[in-house]
Amino acid sequence: MIRWAPIGSSKLSIFMRELLLCPPDYYGIEYEINPWMSRARGAEAPLAQKQWKDLHATLSKLECKIHLITPQPKLPDMVFTANAGLTVGKKFIPSNFRHKERAGEAPHFARWMEEHGYEISWLPENLYFEGEGDALFGGDALFCGYKFRSDIQSHRAVADMLGCLVISVELVDPRFYHLDTCFCPLPDGAAVWFPAAFDEYGQRAIREHISDLIDVLPEEAVHFCSNAVVLDRDIVLPEGAPTLVAALRERGYRCHELPMSEFLKAGGACKCLVMFMPQRQAC
Repeated sequence: MIRWAPIGSSKLSIFMRELLLCPPDYYGIEYEINPWMSRARGAEAPLAQKQWKDLHATLSKLECKIHLITPQPKLPDMVFTANAGLTVGKKFIPSNFRHKERAGEAPHFARWMEEHGYEISWLPENLYFEGEGDALFGGDALFCGYKFRSDIQSHRAVADMLGCLVISVELVDPRFYHLDTCFCPLPDGAAVWFPAAFDEYGQRAIREHISDLIDVLPEEAVHFCSNAVVLDRDIVLPEGAPTLVAALRERGYRCHELPMSEFLKAGGACKCLVMFMPQRQAC
């Protein structure tokens, strides 16, 4: 666990309603870079298209402003826009992908964000960082996961760029290789999480900073139920987590459960397919 001291702090609304998505025109399992991916099993393209369209339709009904980036051939994981970078205010920090298979996505996202008025702030090339997949605001802090995809050294650079408190937490289960697969902050100050995905110090850091935690059962965690899009009192999440859904509804949240089977085959679900523009207006 590492804490970077804040340069400045401002508690503003975390959950913006402008979102960036990428149609799954070229989506497929073309390589294997996490435990979920299997080229032999593959993904059913027509079903993936339907599931993505259902997600798009659900978000549209929740009055989100949805932006679409044009998908590119030979970049099948571009559909997972959460991994493209991190947006705070009008500043966009593009990802430095660890795997060469995904590195080609970064210029396309940076160009698109620049064309839409964002200031692009690149990290040093030697620092791996995978955007919103490993960086989520909770309360007055930016929680950043590291080990499988992002480097802990990148967190200090992000903290300096944004002027915010960054709390680094180590991920220990390769199935939950990004923070957003096992951790989901809520607007009431609580958070959904799968504790076993973190090392002891990471668990302690999260518990110290977030007192109200909703534990996810192991059998529901593997459905990526923590990989949810939170829009005020509405939560869009993968189906397969009845216990978590019941707990959220008791707290007054409206849960929208969607089938995500074809994206789970690549190690992604609802939140992986969505990037907030911005995730927060300021630190």
